[in-house]
Amino acid sequence: MSKYKVVVTGRIMPAGLAMLKEQCEIYQWEQTPRPRVEELNEWLRDAEGLFVSTNMPVNEQLLAAAPRLRVIAQPAVGYDSVDIPACTNRKIPFGNTPGVLVETTAELAFGLLLTAARRIHEGWDWVRAGKWQPGVLMPFGVDLYGKTLGIVGMGAIGSAVARRAQASGMKVIYSNRKPRPDQDALKAEYRLFDELLAEADFIVVLTPLTAESRGMFGEKEFAKMKPTAYFINAARGAVVDTQALYKALAEKQIAYAALDVTDPEPLPADHPLLTLSNILVVPHIGSATTETRNKMAMLAAENLLLGLAGKPLVTCVNQEVNYR
Repeated sequence: MSKYKVVVTGRIMPAGLAMLKEQCEIYQWEQTPRPRVEELNEWLRDAEGLFVSTNMPVNEQLLAAAPRLRVIAQPAVGYDSVDIPACTNRKIPFGNTPGVLVETTAELAFGLLLTAARRIHEGWDWVRAGKWQPGVLMPFGVDLYGKTLGIVGMGAIGSAVARRAQASGMKVIYSNRKPRPDQDALKAEYRLFDELLAEADFIVVLTPLTAESRGMFGEKEFAKMKPTAYFINAARGAVVDTQALYKALAEKQIAYAALDVTDPEPLPADHPLLTLSNILVVPHIGSATTETRNKMAMLAAENLLLGLAGKPLVTCVNQEVNYR
């Protein structure tokens, strides 16, 4: 039996790769950065499936180079780098991996909040630098207990963050396009966006990146926050105006920021944000655990194999062209 021809644009966890190799002839780019256009186009010419890494844009130009393409899968929830209408126009279903990374991402988001609040990373730097001496005090953190957490984007991950916050004795408020019907069960209170900005002691951003959410945190929004507010972004970097965040931190309009995502990404080593003392940045590790990345790779591989066989993808973004 002949194997499907599949292009993989980056590294993939072994469990997912093993699934694909059973049925597919793999053309894989394992180096960084992304594949060279000439080589990628050569591979795509005969490709039936595309397993795409999150930093690889899928646009009309790429699709035009792949006339035999029948399915695209990505081991991620967000798909802002993928032109979904272009895929749909070509009747190519696109599968992502929602659900499997909810708890892991919530752990990271709340971990950033806790680490920043209690200055855990600064304490380690303090000890490692030999500054732990009798009578020398490092900067104090702040308590979580009794404080208000504002969640912007109260989906599955937001709900998981809310549970962790409530276990720490925090009050939870949230902002969505509209109130959730299950907010009583979630023990969370709805607020308009501006109300949340003014009321919250900690703000965690978990909203998807869309045309509406791009740049939603700018100078006006940071000015509405408390000067003691902590700002945590575990969504997408472009949700935040980076220059406005730098200004808010540098001028002490807000107290602190902790970021899993940035704009640009990766953040250059000489970026002005990294000169500040009131910020913590980690390299987009929201789903970076062995268990979760394996689950994501296997779900993406399953979506790809199903699409190649003309069967419905388990998780398809553009359902109107999903196989029946």
